[in-house]
Amino acid sequence: MEAQKVDMFLMMNSKFFEGHQLGHVREKLSDLDDSKSTLVQSLQFKDPTTVLIISLLAGGLGIDRFYIGDTGLGIAKLLTCGGLGIWSIIDWFLIMGAAREKNFETFQQSIY
Repeated sequence: MEAQKVDMFLMMNSKFFEGHQLGHVREKLSDLDDSKSTLVQSLQFKDPTTVLIISLLAGGLGIDRFYIGDTGLGIAKLLTCGGLGIWSIIDWFLIMGAAREKNFETFQQSIY
């Protein structure tokens, strides 16, 4: 992939990844051929800010975990009413990082 396209991708999508992951993303994008680059550019990532808002409003029901794809944790959170509220409060601080990790996993799966 051309350096200009890599820079554009990172500029548009850097909020979806952790800071320490951006170097790896840049490296993998630079090595991609054009057929894979089109696929990567069409990926839809979960916005960490949206996930945080969902967590604040309906985190006790596990909807935040269902949204990012953690179905098992979403069911557990739903059945325990957010761990009696404690798990919900903890997720307010952790859910944005979990969303970025899921985005990174989605990115890695798409390039292989």
